[in-house]
Amino acid sequence: MKIIRTNGRSAKKAAQAIAALEQRGSAALDAVLPAVKRIISDVRSGGDRALLRYAKKFDGLPGADLLRVTREEMAAAWDAIDPQLQTALTTAARQIRAFAQRQMPQSWSDSPLPGLTTGQIVRPLASVGCYVPSGRHPLPSTLLMTAIPAQAAGVVRIVVVSPKPAKETLAAASLLGIEEFYRVGGAHAIAALAYGTAVISRVDKIVGPGNLYVTAAKRTVAFDCSIDMLAGPTEIVVTSDRGRPDDIASDLVAQAEHDPKALAIFITTSDKLAAEVLASSRERCRNNPVARQALRRNGIIFIAANPSEARDLTNRLAPEHLTVDSASDLDWVTNAGSVFVGRWSAQPMGDYISGPNHTLPTGGMARVRGGLSVNDFVKLITVQEYAPEAMQALGPPAALLAEAEGLTGHAQAIRTRLNTPSRKRKSNA
Repeated sequence: MKIIRTNGRSAKKAAQAIAALEQRGSAALDAVLPAVKRIISDVRSGGDRALLRYAKKFDGLPGADLLRVTREEMAAAWDAIDPQLQTALTTAARQIRAFAQRQMPQSWSDSPLPGLTTGQIVRPLASVGCYVPSGRHPLPSTLLMTAIPAQAAGVVRIVVVSPKPAKETLAAASLLGIEEFYRVGGAHAIAALAYGTAVISRVDKIVGPGNLYVTAAKRTVAFDCSIDMLAGPTEIVVTSDRGRPDDIASDLVAQAEHDPKALAIFITTSDKLAAEVLASSRERCRNNPVARQALRRNGIIFIAANPSEARDLTNRLAPEHLTVDSASDLDWVTNAGSVFVGRWSAQPMGDYISGPNHTLPTGGMARVRGGLSVNDFVKLITVQEYAPEAMQALGPPAALLAEAEGLTGHAQAIRTRLNTPSRKRKSNA
């Protein structure tokens, strides 16, 4: 990590670093887009034949008969894991489900004036695809975080795709009662979910994080199949003036070990705390090569001139994960995927078991959306019902608005109900 002051002689360097961080995001996707588009086109036109060819090449799938994971395999994986892990997965699932159920939007109706009823009804999506990475580490937690909100929303068909799924991931699928699970990943899996093949029917929406190829594929199919977000490398920002150095450093290292491209930022006004966090981070990542590489490449400690500047910088960065000192800090937080408050709120707790989703916006997208939630799996359908008295009250001004826009058919449809003649336009003659 390196320390950069936001004022004095290093002010220009700080401004350049901050500007670059604000522009982080999907630029890296451009490099892989040509290959991704070719794969998607092949699967879209070639179906299962193309899908299996890529699955054999990239996922090591030995044969078509192993593409779909059976319920028996999932159940066997559950039986094979340690009972303590079974308990941990069950506890995490319970926490995540309770939080998702609490988030569920409600159907409602209201009568803003006599004779008019307006409202909304909530309906689940028919089908979703959950992408579960299976690269550097097994990620059963991601299966829980993507599938459980869909279940809470009432989605009937949930499809999981994961290349070379770990035993733990299969066990999590068994715990949730997943029916469709395919040993396939990468851009070809996204193409199959988006457009369908003979074996894998298309879905309405694709959710879940992945590598550059997966993310680029989601961006490519986004106008044909809904997606959640474009999730990039993990990000952490800690903004603190009175935190414990070891606590801060441990969270920085924990998120940095996800990926050599992970972003780890500490923002403070304290020179002393900055130096202590730097020393602790170096010590803690000594035997963690991935975290060490990430902190060396993308680790920055900003020393701000004052608390106001530190807060402004935090919101400008719009981090995926944010840690602050106390609940009062929530008053100034406007851009963050998920916020962790106080020294006891270790960020990895949110990765696994707190309940809020760990699939969060990266690349500054926390400016415009929050993390994955039950809301990603439902539709809000608005409803309106008029009785004669409401039509008499609101019909005339609505007809006038229609005429002002030159939409005489609109006005006529309203006036037909009012049983009054349409107002004639004045002639220019």
